[in-house]
Amino acid sequence: MEAVQDYDALKTELAAAANDHGEPHWFVDRRLAAVDDMATAALPEVNRFDIHRWPLTPTDDPLKFSRSSADLLENVPVADDHIQIVQVGQTTYAANLPDELDDQGVILTDIFSAFREHPRLTQKHFMDKIIKTNEDRLTSFHTAFLNSGVFLYVPKGVVIDDPIEIHLVQDSTQDNHPMISHVLIVAEEDSHFSVMQHLTTKGDHANLASCVVEVLARPNSEVHFSSFDELGPNTTTYLNRRANISRDANVDWAIGLMNDGDTFGDFDSELIGENSKSDAKVITLTGGRQRVGVNTRVTNRGKKSTGNILQRGVIMEKSTLIFNGIGHIIHGAAGANAEQENRVLMMSSKAHGDANPILLIDENDVLAGHAASVGQVDAKQMYYLMSRGITEPQAKRLVIRGFLSAVLQAIPAKDVRQNLTDTIERKLENGAEVE
Repeated sequence: MEAVQDYDALKTELAAAANDHGEPHWFVDRRLAAVDDMATAALPEVNRFDIHRWPLTPTDDPLKFSRSSADLLENVPVADDHIQIVQVGQTTYAANLPDELDDQGVILTDIFSAFREHPRLTQKHFMDKIIKTNEDRLTSFHTAFLNSGVFLYVPKGVVIDDPIEIHLVQDSTQDNHPMISHVLIVAEEDSHFSVMQHLTTKGDHANLASCVVEVLARPNSEVHFSSFDELGPNTTTYLNRRANISRDANVDWAIGLMNDGDTFGDFDSELIGENSKSDAKVITLTGGRQRVGVNTRVTNRGKKSTGNILQRGVIMEKSTLIFNGIGHIIHGAAGANAEQENRVLMMSSKAHGDANPILLIDENDVLAGHAASVGQVDAKQMYYLMSRGITEPQAKRLVIRGFLSAVLQAIPAKDVRQNLTDTIERKLENGAEVE
């Protein structure tokens, strides 16, 4: 963690950069308040995983805005007939929204345009109702040094059949160029839609990625959020994704955590309303000396709310993976249901892994359960495959695919399943050899 000696000087520099960027006064004030919070805030505590020495709050070059080259769009699927927004670094290269959705009041734009043009929708929700700026040092830093992001607003009763694509490309073609990106999603009552987020890196310089997603799900809304995280090996990543879920609303998460660098992920569903629902599905592969720690949390606050966690990870070489599954049923959430399953497959004797199920139950009339395992490859499976002429490396790859398929098959959207499968195949083909 980087120490800042002079917070007043930092605030002066920050205010100057934000004003030059044309940001509204309310957001400049919020940036400066976040710097004050940083002075006293602590890093979040992660069970059995230490992030205290990670470069998660760099302040040497506090805030700058620059245009990234269009050359970095190579291999990014920009398509005029897709509902999508594409950002490279801090530059928005595409924002495609059909006229019929625009006429219904749907908004898909970059976060700073939203701050200026839609303050009524953004000021009261950004880092306030869902994730609070002053929760910890990472959230304070994120607000203070935000430099990119997306705002999605879907009005009451609007149903969008096609997925909304959010492609975010980290520009790591230079040093001191962190990606501080925020996606704010507001789903009004009775709205239904799906979001597909893709995170990638261009360039090989060492940088931070601080990527936060906030979802506000109003009564009877339905949001399916999937993410394919493929940030580079020299990127240290902080991911925070959280949803506030109202009465009869549903938010599902399908997260393919395939970054090549050190990653801390904090995923949370706050089941606030009665009959609210959330399923969180997370899969990851780690290799080399990579360190990955994941907190996936479901908090049942509403009566008859239902939250499920399903996590599976594969560890190769000398990497580390920690899964923490946290189910918390608050007093008063009668009839709530919280289930979780966390499983880790170790493909190397030099790897380190853990799966920690945590249940906190403050109500009697509930259902709750958990399952967890950490283990090596099943010798009987390997013998069976190799006895049929399959080589040992091929057999291990088949075991990995089978192990992760339990999560993939539980994802209802075919496109999401296929994209995750393709990502896993690339990770296995391009990554380190399976021992």
